Amino acid sequence: MSGLGVPSDDAVPAGGAASGGDPGRVVIRPMTAADGELARQATHANMNWRGGEAFTFRRIDEAPEFRHYCALAPARGDFGFVAEIDGRAAGLVWLLFLDAGDPGYGYIADGVPELSLCVRSGYRGAGLGERLLRVAIDEAAVRGIARVSLSVEAENEAAVRLYERVGFRRAPAAADAGAYVVDTAPRASAPGGE
Repeated sequence: MSGLGVPSDDAVPAGGAASGGDPGRVVIRPMTAADGELARQATHANMNWRGGEAFTFRRIDEAPEFRHYCALAPARGDFGFVAEIDGRAAGLVWLLFLDAGDPGYGYIADGVPELSLCVRSGYRGAGLGERLLRVAIDEAAVRGIARVSLSVEAENEAAVRLYERVGFRRAPAAADAGAYVVDTAPRASAPGGE
């Protein structure tokens, strides 16, 4: 998985993010349609979060319910961000406007984009995932998007804690039990705050 600069899990420098230290200089850039292979690799990693390879690239490529996570379509409003460390993709977050005709697992309603997040395992634990989530949610608010959804398995406790920390809550009316939603409206400042 190093073809696009995505580091293998053993490529983290000693004392770097893998050991809970400073992840180095992080550059967050907008994702483009040309980042499709990064989204494909991230989708593969997300679907295999338990370890092993229950979902192969071939299975992801051939199944429409998985494949749609691999294609950013800016014309329909999709957007995302890539976090790079030393010029290599360490994580990415992307939002797709999947509709009722081709819903994702986190589908809430048409017009509510579904968020996907992937941070390479060697870079976890240093706040990169939370930073990417906040950038994506802030951008959604700037674009006038009121809510963002996602899907996560309950057993993925670390991911659930991260999503809840940034404001995601279960979406009980969703078709998928693992669907979560967050309102993007800015929170009111404390009295006397900015």
